[in-house]
Amino acid sequence: MGPTLGVPGSEGHIVSTYFVTTQRLGFRAWSEADFDLALGLWGDPEVTRLIDTRGELSERQVRERLAQEISAERSHGVQYWPMFLLENDEHVGCCGLRPYDEPGGILELGVHIRSRHWGNGYATEAARAVMAYAFEGLGLKALFAGHNPENQASRHILGKLGFRYTHDELYEPTGLEHPCYLLMAAEYQEASQIG
Repeated sequence: MGPTLGVPGSEGHIVSTYFVTTQRLGFRAWSEADFDLALGLWGDPEVTRLIDTRGELSERQVRERLAQEISAERSHGVQYWPMFLLENDEHVGCCGLRPYDEPGGILELGVHIRSRHWGNGYATEAARAVMAYAFEGLGLKALFAGHNPENQASRHILGKLGFRYTHDELYEPTGLEHPCYLLMAAEYQEASQIG
């Protein structure tokens, strides 16, 4: 069963505050009131060790990261949206989009899962929902993704999702050359018809 897509605030489509749902997850936008959730995610060194050379982020750095996500939503209409278990509204992490090559119709897909929820398939499930939102809801031409070269789980997930390796690119927050991938809208549509 695919994700249910909605528009934040639209009536009749989604009863809850979630604008995208999957079988197990619901997505909504970050707000300033979500600092504790953000701290539980980006304040966990297990989560940040592969995405930021600073390791465990301080409360100030987490506040800055939260503010960046809120600003991205205001400026670009996308962010790494927080996601929750539908069964109990427990925060699982975030998954979403951010600018990459907006004039080219390409946004970057990213997912961060709280460490206690690793190994449950939430990253793949969340990424599939955001991919559907990006291609079917926003009409993007392509999605970009990258990962820390040490993160084999992300490499596996991107391959499973149909992303093709294209090049290595310096990722400033880690200072490393990250493997980079692309998924074109036509490739997504073809895979969706087969699956």
